[in-house]
Amino acid sequence: MIDLHVHTTASDGQYTPSQIIEKAVQKNIKVIAITDHDTVDGLEEGKKAADEAGIIFVPGTELNINYPTGEFHLLGLGFKNISPSLQKLLDDLITHRDQRNEEIIARINADGYDLTLAEMKQDFPDTVIGRPHFAAELVKKGIVKHRQDAFNRFLAKGRPWYVERIGANLDEAIVAIKESGGCPVLAHPMSLYLSWGKMPDALKDFHERGVEGLEAFHPGARVTECLRLEELAKQLGYFITAGSDFHGEKIRSDRHLGHTCGDRKIDDSIWENIKNYLGVNK
Repeated sequence: MIDLHVHTTASDGQYTPSQIIEKAVQKNIKVIAITDHDTVDGLEEGKKAADEAGIIFVPGTELNINYPTGEFHLLGLGFKNISPSLQKLLDDLITHRDQRNEEIIARINADGYDLTLAEMKQDFPDTVIGRPHFAAELVKKGIVKHRQDAFNRFLAKGRPWYVERIGANLDEAIVAIKESGGCPVLAHPMSLYLSWGKMPDALKDFHERGVEGLEAFHPGARVTECLRLEELAKQLGYFITAGSDFHGEKIRSDRHLGHTCGDRKIDDSIWENIKNYLGVNK
């Protein structure tokens, strides 16, 4: 088994990078990528633990990209180094996240609830704070009963405490990933909220601009959709990846390490097809 899309406490995951590797060992996962949102802070710890465990480690990140519909997330996989261009892009994204978090807090305060960004950082140290952390904090304060309730009532798009994110420019992100020795991969394409009629032209455009891989298999999509994406990706010249988008049982109980759409195991054939793109010989 392999898994090329996993989150840790460096962003919005439940487990530390070392704990993720421990879980990978328990599940007999041979290849794993840590892809935290807009950060690479968990990679050093993850690589050290993976090397000690004999697991092939793929350093990565997941970048939020500006796009007019849905959510555009771009994975960077297989970094050899972190280039100045990627570090600047990550720093800018974190700055935008902090600004967004301040606006969310302002809306919460305006509705009569007491919360500060300093309090959030104290409760979630060394973490890229996002909406899942706000949801957890609202549960802690007794404002909502559970995390999903926080999204349904306050934090989801169209709800009173939702604030739009500012993402990175796609072309700049592609360059930054490649300058770091990595491969740009379009994550969970169904999140773009494009019709099937518009999807081929959009994917063709992304590929021509330098996106090399496509995460055809993701637990947020139906198996039939994933198979359709796989066929489309092959036609357009993408290499195909698969991931669990695992965050931890307490955060997304429906996602399991090493499994993707339809709770299917991610087998080694995916890795055999892409390791040359990532410059890995193992």
